[in-house]
Amino acid sequence: VQDSSSPLMEQLNFFHDHTLLILTMITILVGYIMGMLMFNKFTNRFLLHGQTIEIIWTVLPAIILMFIAFPSLRLLYLMDEINTPSITLKSIGHQWYWSYEYSDFLNLEFDSYMIPTNELETNGFRLLDVDNRVVLPMNNQIRILVTATDVLHSWTVPSLGVKVDATPGRLNQINFLINRPGLFFGQCSEICGANHSFMPIV
Repeated sequence: VQDSSSPLMEQLNFFHDHTLLILTMITILVGYIMGMLMFNKFTNRFLLHGQTIEIIWTVLPAIILMFIAFPSLRLLYLMDEINTPSITLKSIGHQWYWSYEYSDFLNLEFDSYMIPTNELETNGFRLLDVDNRVVLPMNNQIRILVTATDVLHSWTVPSLGVKVDATPGRLNQINFLINRPGLFFGQCSEICGANHSFMPIV
């Protein structure tokens, strides 16, 4: 997986680590308690009910869940935000290639096919490189409109934190910002038939 190259993906990485930390703490605590239950001989013959402990072990998980839910919802809304895009790219999924249109310019459109292994140059990336790459400016808000002509596809670039379903007859849009120059790879992320694995995005 490539490192994050957009502020949103960075935030998603932080959120992943934050959630994993909470999960680790819960696992250690529950594991410790289970271990103690297995290996000690203590018993309390007069314990009929424990209201206090039951309140604690009901309220505490609810509070912990809020520590996951609030950052998660914040990110969910941030990812849907559209901030005055400088450039719009339209991406159309076909079986089994992508075609692109730069909507701000007249007649700027092209198809993007995977380069077959036998035609690949020695420094190319097998099953990831394409004949026509998408070129986008960094440090600019970019809007991408995604649709398909035949079946469901999904336009996905992990390092930009972008994954949009391409649905025939529907136009989905997402906004992102690239904060460093580079070459970013993605693939179709919706099973779309025989050559689903062979329609990369660069």
